[in-house]
Amino acid sequence: MQDKIKLSLAGLLVAAGVVGFYVIPDTQSFLRVLAMFVALALAAGVVWVTTPGREFVAYARESVVEGRKVVWPTRKEAMQMTGIVFLFVAVLALFMWLVDSGLTWLVYDVILGRG
Repeated sequence: MQDKIKLSLAGLLVAAGVVGFYVIPDTQSFLRVLAMFVALALAAGVVWVTTPGREFVAYARESVVEGRKVVWPTRKEAMQMTGIVFLFVAVLALFMWLVDSGLTWLVYDVILGRG
């Protein structure tokens, strides 16, 4: 129940920041942006102390650890894979063009006789 109250408070803080942004005159643009950032920072602080907030932070940390385990291909491997993809796309485009042209010829010239 406490987490729901804290999350609601965080939502209210964000809403207050948005309201403050629009209530402050346009001539005070620095103050408007500052009010929004302060409200977002306070809301993030409130979310940080909730169970879902801590779980999200733990998930983000684990994601960074997993991201560091990724083995990226070398430049040569990346170029080879890109070339294969381009070749496949060209062959597929040629095939689709031939099928489309063949069906167009079949329907319009042979079946309908409009050639």
